[in-house]
Amino acid sequence: MPMDVVLPHLVYEDVPKAVDWLTKVFGFTEHYRYGEPADGAQMYLGEAWIMLKRVRAGCASPAKIGCFTQSLTVFVEDVDAHFDRAKSAGAKIVEELQETVYGERQYGVEDLEGHRWLFSRHARDVSPGEWGATIRR
Repeated sequence: MPMDVVLPHLVYEDVPKAVDWLTKVFGFTEHYRYGEPADGAQMYLGEAWIMLKRVRAGCASPAKIGCFTQSLTVFVEDVDAHFDRAKSAGAKIVEELQETVYGERQYGVEDLEGHRWLFSRHARDVSPGEWGATIRR
């Protein structure tokens, strides 16, 4: 795994079920699993890596607490095909496939335990100032 990446850790009630779901619906590949009983796993999709961890005292999945606190963006080669795959597998689409004002073609989806994901592909170059952002250096 590259050393200059952010590696998010996502909490799931049932890690094996989450591994199966993320593989089937989003196309992730399992790299390894660890602990008994199924404490965690590492997965990847292209160059995007994630860790899955079993729920423990003091933490809960977004579905369990009824809200989400972050979302993950994963860049994929063919976002249209990825959208079709997720939708046909029954994933909860929370943002339809569209081109954004900042030049990304993307969609939003919620996984089996309420984690929010954006799957995206760069569509066109747009400077941040064109869509209203203030650039700070």
